[in-house]
Amino acid sequence: MRRDAGFEHERSRKPGRKPALDAREIKAAVAHQRALSEAAVDRDAPFLNLRDPARSLGPDGRPAVSRRASKWLDVPDDKWNDWRWQLSNRVNDLEEVAEILELTDDEREGLGAPDKFRVDITPYFISLIDPRDPNDPIRRQVIPTGREAQAFTGMMEDSLAEDRHSPVPGLVHRYPDRVLMLVTTQCASYCRYCTRSRIVGDPTQNFNRREHEAQLDYLRRTPQVRDVLISGGDGLTLAPKLLETIIRGIREIPHIEIIRIGSRVPVFMPQRVDDELCEMLQRYHPVWINLHFNHPDEITPEVSRAVDKLARAGIPIGNQSVLLAGVNDCVHIQRALVHKLVANRIRPYYLYQCDLVEGSGHFRTPVGKGLEIMEGLRGHTSGYAVPTYVIDAPGGGGKIPVMPNYLISYSDHKVVLRNYEGYITTYEEPETYERHDERACRYCRDERPEPGQSGVLGLLEGERMWIEPRDFNDVHTRGNTERHRLQDPAKWVPFGVGAIEGKAGAPLPVLEGRSNGTTQTEPKTDYGPGEEPRPRDGEPTASAHGELL
Repeated sequence: MRRDAGFEHERSRKPGRKPALDAREIKAAVAHQRALSEAAVDRDAPFLNLRDPARSLGPDGRPAVSRRASKWLDVPDDKWNDWRWQLSNRVNDLEEVAEILELTDDEREGLGAPDKFRVDITPYFISLIDPRDPNDPIRRQVIPTGREAQAFTGMMEDSLAEDRHSPVPGLVHRYPDRVLMLVTTQCASYCRYCTRSRIVGDPTQNFNRREHEAQLDYLRRTPQVRDVLISGGDGLTLAPKLLETIIRGIREIPHIEIIRIGSRVPVFMPQRVDDELCEMLQRYHPVWINLHFNHPDEITPEVSRAVDKLARAGIPIGNQSVLLAGVNDCVHIQRALVHKLVANRIRPYYLYQCDLVEGSGHFRTPVGKGLEIMEGLRGHTSGYAVPTYVIDAPGGGGKIPVMPNYLISYSDHKVVLRNYEGYITTYEEPETYERHDERACRYCRDERPEPGQSGVLGLLEGERMWIEPRDFNDVHTRGNTERHRLQDPAKWVPFGVGAIEGKAGAPLPVLEGRSNGTTQTEPKTDYGPGEEPRPRDGEPTASAHGELL
């Protein structure tokens, strides 16, 4: 049985001092050098890739393992490595946590609060925490504090308005061609900044088979959806048969192209990624998985082996992090994180600004901190290691990418740009450009509909000429309920630009000249004040003719 009770401190917190090596690290370094020497001696032996994190070795030459807290030193390895045992033995109250960590008064207040957001931490994950360091980055993510009860400006229960954009319970259809499918409210452990803390962790809010079927039924009758993201809670906590039933139900829908799983289970409990899970997922490709690492300390040898199994099952893996004060609000931590991710074949995907959700106020940073981090990543490391920094719009607007401004200025013939070093250059625009012919392009003709959600792209493609705020017309009629003689809505129907219903196929009409000094009479319109202008029958939209704004 492996018993490794040592703890590797994060020495980077002591700037200016060269960290000393402890006995464990010296043994590991010696084992590493011995393996290198042996590989160099026998050139005919199979190549030993010592850079592969999934093949990392411990001081004894066996696969490396993480620290195990003293509370579980006597647990047999077969139990410790069983994900069901990990779930069944989570710690969740003040007394249990105090057996493992030296708690601060603030943590005791948080753990003792009667109405706190749920606490559950797997033995594996809590063992990674330095029991004596109150600022341990893993500790701050899962141990509650009294500050969770503090209100802050803008705080909301459902800050992303997910439940408002939910046609059936647990299914959020915010974007035109993809949906978020919440299949459970349960997680392996609970993040203190959880954006769905309104339902997550509450067994009374869990989704049942009938609701799963309602979600699938919505997908069957909504052909514009091509991408389904399974989340929760965390779908990988479900019983294997139930998880496969849901995935199979999605895959049986012909127009669903991609199935994604968003999960933090491999972070909290890498033991869950076993051969049975990988073999099941392979049957329903294309399947993608997005994980959630916030700090390099979370990527352990066990995690590396779990991720390696997923990759060998043909599953592309991404990562999304949340920018958290006191955890990863440092460009050097973020750079170490993305480097460790790509070394494990995980593509950094999103870096989220912390949501305005109840209990998360002490985790929030200024947006400027996120921009500073992006300045320190773009150009300073590989492009595929740079995530997209986003703010998930409060009120339900979806993800809005935010980045430093690299476009300095532009004219009708050149643009002025700067790079990560401050180098300023210009790019000459082409004098002639043969525009894309939408009429000859089969991809344009077969465009998937986005009813009411084309946004700025719709402006560029000529579906409409403006986007009005809600109640815009009501405000500007100033209380007048009757149209006066000058208010003919035909006056503000833009010629050649269509409405949101779609693109007309008829050619542009020839403008008729004046006859006998009078203008041709316009046909009577069928819309009233405050209604959006519509094109007359047969009048095309500009997108049918490549007429961009």
